[in-house]
Amino acid sequence: MTLLALGLNHGSASIDARGRFAIPSDALSQSVQGLREHLGQGKAEAAILSTCNRTELYIAANDERSLKAPALDWLAARGGWRSSELAPHAYTLEGTEAARHAFRVASGLDSQVLGEPMILGQLKQAVRAAETAGGLGRTLHQLFQRSFSVAKDVRTTTEIGLHSVSLAANAVHIAQRLFGDLSAMKVLCVGAGDMIDRVATHFNGRRPQSMTIANRTAERAEALAQRLGASTMALAELPSRLAEFDIVISCTASTLPLIGLGAMERALKARRRRPMLLFDLAVPRDIEPEVARLPDAYLHTLDDLADCAEHAGAHRQAAVRDAEAIIDDRVRSFGHWLTQRDQIPLICSLQQQAADWRAEELARAHRRIARGEPMADVLESLARGLTGKMLHGPLAALHSADQESALADTVTQLFLRPHARCGVNG
Repeated sequence: MTLLALGLNHGSASIDARGRFAIPSDALSQSVQGLREHLGQGKAEAAILSTCNRTELYIAANDERSLKAPALDWLAARGGWRSSELAPHAYTLEGTEAARHAFRVASGLDSQVLGEPMILGQLKQAVRAAETAGGLGRTLHQLFQRSFSVAKDVRTTTEIGLHSVSLAANAVHIAQRLFGDLSAMKVLCVGAGDMIDRVATHFNGRRPQSMTIANRTAERAEALAQRLGASTMALAELPSRLAEFDIVISCTASTLPLIGLGAMERALKARRRRPMLLFDLAVPRDIEPEVARLPDAYLHTLDDLADCAEHAGAHRQAAVRDAEAIIDDRVRSFGHWLTQRDQIPLICSLQQQAADWRAEELARAHRRIARGEPMADVLESLARGLTGKMLHGPLAALHSADQESALADTVTQLFLRPHARCGVNG
């Protein structure tokens, strides 16, 4: 059984590189199908996790050949790169190390912000998409169910989740450092997904002058606005109304920037150079990076917020040791399960061989009984035939084995009870 985790994340690739390989949630199932077709194995299991911080492929297959190269080729092509360009930014993990990685991801130990809880929901979404695409078999099902269990134990028995320093909280702290009191600020949220929901909720707690939600889907914008007491506007109004807002937070699934350099230059001119604070939490970017060079535009990306959170979250590092101990134990358990799963074909073959031997000896015994032979002789012959078949292979191997072979220890362990004695005298 081959188990592989391959991908890139915030530790191996820049935000722009990650943006090239990000897969929208509504395209995950189709992407899983495409990956399985590329691997050329109808029975290959596959799942894809794609978030702001990572894009990862999880693959399981009953195949001796390496799946690293074809998996890397598929992911590279998905982002418009050659495999040689992606390789320096990618990591590959196999077997129990792939399981360890999945457990750490689910538990928030591999996040930009230690203990960030959003990743667990994103992982569950990835599993649902893989199941819809037919990519979730027994091995990946076990891997992810155990990942969810590990994450629950880590959160309930360690302090990883306590005093969480979230990206949303850091955005508010940055805004307060720049503007001080936020009660006079006008805040625009572009998007209406989970990330915007979290950040908007944090800003709403500081009671800004106004909050506005702009989203492609009006229903989602209205639902979030109603909960926060905010107003809504059409996404098409963004270029003309950008100058109205002091703080802009954007996180959408758009593949192209929504706020360009030209639009920002016009907005700042209309604001008479009053500063604007922008948070681009999208991968790929929603705001062109060149905006950061404008004198009165303060642009922060997802990576910037994570860097701020890293220092603030240092006091939770002591809890990491406890979490890693839990993960170590679960990795050993999963490794044992994988080994047992790999032995299933051999176990089935042994059971079938034993059944064939039993049927053969029983048929011979029935024929002898039909001929009227004594029952004791028939039973003796039946027992001798079965034991002879069982011991023929091990005895032949022992006779031909080298003196230094470990075969004798194996046969002893499998066939001899403790303190068993040879019936040969002398």
